[in-house]
Amino acid sequence: MLLDRYNRPINYLRISVTDRCNFRCVYCMPPSGVVWRDHADMLTYEEITEIVKVAAKEGVTRIRLTGGEPLVRRNLPELIHSLAEIPGLEDISLTTNATLLEELAAPLAEAGLNRVNVSLDTLDGEKFARITRKGSLDKALRGIQAAESAGLNPIKLNAVVVRGVNDDELIDLARLTMDHNWQIRFIELMPVSNTEDWGFGFPQAGDRYVSVQEMHTILAPLGLGPAEEENGNGPARYFRIPGAKSIVGFISPLGEHFCSTCNRLRLTADGNLRPCLLNDVEIPLRDALRAGEDILPYLKRALDLKPEGHENAVTEFHTNRLMAQIGG
Repeated sequence: MLLDRYNRPINYLRISVTDRCNFRCVYCMPPSGVVWRDHADMLTYEEITEIVKVAAKEGVTRIRLTGGEPLVRRNLPELIHSLAEIPGLEDISLTTNATLLEELAAPLAEAGLNRVNVSLDTLDGEKFARITRKGSLDKALRGIQAAESAGLNPIKLNAVVVRGVNDDELIDLARLTMDHNWQIRFIELMPVSNTEDWGFGFPQAGDRYVSVQEMHTILAPLGLGPAEEENGNGPARYFRIPGAKSIVGFISPLGEHFCSTCNRLRLTADGNLRPCLLNDVEIPLRDALRAGEDILPYLKRALDLKPEGHENAVTEFHTNRLMAQIGG
C-alpha cells in the first residue's frame, strides 16, 4: 500500500492523456485557448500503461482518465484495453464533456472502461454555448444517452456552480435524479488561474463563488436527505431527493475541503506527477521512464511531497498550469 507522510493511503491515480480540448470553458481556459505541448512531449499509451503497472503493483486500484478532453486523443480505446489488463485495477473511469461519446461510448465500454463523469453546467442550450464557447448541449445529451446505453454506469454529471451564471438552475439540475439513474454533483468554483474577465454577461471574479452551504440553502425546497450508504472515500458528499432514482452530491474543495482524506496523485499529459491539484509541486517522470529508470522512487517522492492540505482561501490561486493542463 502507498502511504503518504500523513499516513493517508493513496489508491487513486488521475491521468491526463492530453492538454487539448474541443471546448474553451470560461472557468477553465482563455478564449484563445492555450499553446499545446508538442506531441513528442506527451506520454505515449505504452508509457502510461507502464506507469500504471508500477502504481497498481503498489496498491493503486482506481484510475481516472482526464484531459483537456480525453476523447480528442486518437485511439483512446487502445489505452483503455491495455489498462484493463493490469492486475489489481478495480475501476477505470473517464471525465469528459460527452460531445464525442455518441460515437465512442460503445468502443470504450468494450475496451474495459467502467464509467464516465460528464461536465454539464446547464440545461439551457444558449447558456451552454456561452459557457463552453464552442459546445452543443444537444450533442452532449446524446453522448450521455449513448454512455448509458453502453453500460457506463453510474453516470455522474458534474456542474461547476457560478453565481449569476447557473446558480438559478440548481433545482432543475438536481431534479434530473428523479427520473434518471444519473448522479448530479455540484462543485464549488476553484480559483485556479481563472480570475480574468470572462466576457460580456459573466460576473467579475469576486462575485462568482457559491459555497456548498449556499447550494444547500438553494436546494432546501427539495427536501434532500443524507444518502450515507453512497458516501465512499471520494470527495463528494451525497444526498437524495425523496423518491428519486439517483443521488445529489456536493464537492467542496474550499467550503468544506476534503484534504484530510485525499487519496490521489495526478499524472500530467507531459509526464509529471503532481501530488496536489492546488500546489505547483511536480515530480518529472517522463525522462526517467524513457531512460529506463525504476520509477517507483519517483512515486514515493510524490508521496513525500504531498501536502497536508491546500489551505486555500476563496481568492485567486496562481498556478503554472491552467485547469485544462492539470486534469482537474
